[in-house]
Amino acid sequence: MPKLTIPFGCFLCPGNTRINGETNPDYEHTFVFDNDFAALTEDSPKQVFEDGLLKAEGESGICRVICFSPRHDLTLALMDVDDIVHVVDAWVAQYEELGIHPDISYAQIFENRGAMMGCSNPHPHGQIWASRHLPNEAIKESTTQLAYHDEHGKPLLLAYLEQELALDERILFQNEGFVVLVPYWAVWPFETMVLPKRHIRSMEEMTADERLQLAEALSKLTIRYDNLFKTSFPYSMGFHQRPVDGEPHDEWQMPAHFYPPLLRSATVKKFMVGFELLGSPQRDLTPEQATQKRLDLPETHYLKG
Repeated sequence: MPKLTIPFGCFLCPGNTRINGETNPDYEHTFVFDNDFAALTEDSPKQVFEDGLLKAEGESGICRVICFSPRHDLTLALMDVDDIVHVVDAWVAQYEELGIHPDISYAQIFENRGAMMGCSNPHPHGQIWASRHLPNEAIKESTTQLAYHDEHGKPLLLAYLEQELALDERILFQNEGFVVLVPYWAVWPFETMVLPKRHIRSMEEMTADERLQLAEALSKLTIRYDNLFKTSFPYSMGFHQRPVDGEPHDEWQMPAHFYPPLLRSATVKKFMVGFELLGSPQRDLTPEQATQKRLDLPETHYLKG
């Protein structure tokens, strides 16, 4: 591997000074710190505003940044699986730490990759936004999963995974612990989901082997993204996990969602406009076509030959 070069002015590289004046340690794997531009803070006002049909409530929380690697020139797709395991370990540690915070009910782990997705720094990193209340998407997933679990006695996403594995039409990759698939309801051209094969409500329930298997699944998926158009493929991804509100939430099954915008090339982006914005999304590719396009790709990253 070439010698590590530290770009001057990168707020995430080891040894560099961030905007708040703090100096990053010379970290070897991952580095976590409170976001210098946090959207949520612990001392945010919590008052409720109501005026007729209008209602607003202050939201407090904690925002953190997770640097995936000291190397400025890498992405998950270019990192070794063993190095991605360090990222998974950092996610687990942060979820556990934030989960016991008395004023936190939900911890959203995510990554915005690429300038197309609004990422202002190419250094490999993700974020965690932990909030006092459940965000909208978590509420919808929680409600749906609970209703199915109450009726059928098993997690909804495990039942869905059983059907997908039986059909074997939208499976991109699987190992002993995880399945990477294109969901039947996908609306983005190359939308993808990563699901555990057994009942895992949140990532701290993974074994050491499953952490490695998740790292392998993320590597295989992101390499195929890059190979599709021979570009560093932009996406927004995140893990939906059980709320940390003290309830067991046995209805929950942990998925990772990948929402990538590219459509036909490295420069053509899908936009949700017109009927899709005002009516209902439509598919530019069927889930089966999107799956096959990536199954036909080499498993080695195009930059590594």
